[in-house]
Amino acid sequence: MSSSNGPRGPLTRRTLLAGAGGALSAAALAACGSASGSSQLTLYQSKPEAIPYFGQLAADFSASQERFSVQHDIATNLSASFVRNSPPDLGCLNYNLEMGRFMERGALSDLSDLPEAAMIREDVADLADWYPTYEGRTSVLPYSVTAASVIYNRRLFEEHGLEVPTTWEELLTVCETLQAADVIPIYGTFLDPWTIAQGLFDYTVGGMVDVRSFYQQMDEIGEDVGPDSEVSFQSTLLEPVQRMMELVPYFNSDAPSRAYGDGNTAMAQERAAMYFQGPWAFGEIEKAGSDLDLGTFPLPMTDDPADLKVRVNIDLSLWIPEAANEQEGARELLQYLMRPEVQDPYNAEFLAFGTTKDAPAVTDDRIAEMQQYYDEGRFYMGASQFIPNSIPAQNYIQSIAGGADAEQTLARLDADWARLAFRE
Repeated sequence: MSSSNGPRGPLTRRTLLAGAGGALSAAALAACGSASGSSQLTLYQSKPEAIPYFGQLAADFSASQERFSVQHDIATNLSASFVRNSPPDLGCLNYNLEMGRFMERGALSDLSDLPEAAMIREDVADLADWYPTYEGRTSVLPYSVTAASVIYNRRLFEEHGLEVPTTWEELLTVCETLQAADVIPIYGTFLDPWTIAQGLFDYTVGGMVDVRSFYQQMDEIGEDVGPDSEVSFQSTLLEPVQRMMELVPYFNSDAPSRAYGDGNTAMAQERAAMYFQGPWAFGEIEKAGSDLDLGTFPLPMTDDPADLKVRVNIDLSLWIPEAANEQEGARELLQYLMRPEVQDPYNAEFLAFGTTKDAPAVTDDRIAEMQQYYDEGRFYMGASQFIPNSIPAQNYIQSIAGGADAEQTLARLDADWARLAFRE
């Protein structure tokens, strides 16, 4: 699962306890280290499935030298910690619109002098700048990039003589062929709004619209956005959303009552050929213990294969607050985490792509088909990720998938955007 892409919301008691072993071991080392004279620093990392992993890395770093010991923090209220001027020393978490606010306000320190900053791929480093920035600073170092596209069942494709589609018309033909053979072409989990937003909506919009340019113009237009503005949700995104709705008949008929867990089970049981989810779903699908042959491909939204792109996000990023108590230790820990022998195994373990210029190619066959698109920089960040949380965009998208008038709903999204821009 992935935080901005999947159900990685607030920590639950279960996910908290899942990482307790690693976190407590790091805390224990920190306590021992402090007693022996070393300085304590705090690593904030709360991605649930990676908590034990980073707990061990924190302990390994603490044991590798004598100057600093690490407290692995998994539960701090990040916004509140910045307000109290007591943020963690090093952050390692998803980089999104909310995090961008900290960079925009100059709350994150400049990391441009670190050799590791020069090792980040330029097109990957640029992803952080899709969000608000602080001029003249490199405040964020992308640590891990996840790529999401269409998960497909290779066995079902082969059984029905199908090839991976590279154009919109080929996609429709694949869906028609599967449906005629009584195979569900695409499994939908519309009960969970985020699954429609990150998959069906983001894939269709990203396959047809320049997402970054769209939001740059939307930010400039601000409170004046509307039916007559140069771009708007209602005008610019209407065609992709209409095309998105052309795919809905190829989903399972009970999609409105099915949740994320249902989708993972259905794919594990080979009850559908395709699934619009990211790599975080593979682990859940695997839990069913099925012997599956799954792969991934970008959703084709035009009739030109050159337009194919995959949806990415900075799944983890490294940053150090200006107000960090232990800047020196935080920078040393950051450099430790960026060592190839530390960073590369993490990305391999969590089905992510490396962010450095010399990062190895992925080896997991389930995501290998996205490598060429990642190498060539043919990717975009999801359109749903640039709408502030105060606007219920996921619910709007869910209502469209359920049959609400697309143009009217997108117009409501424009009105919400304008109101928010006016207040700011």
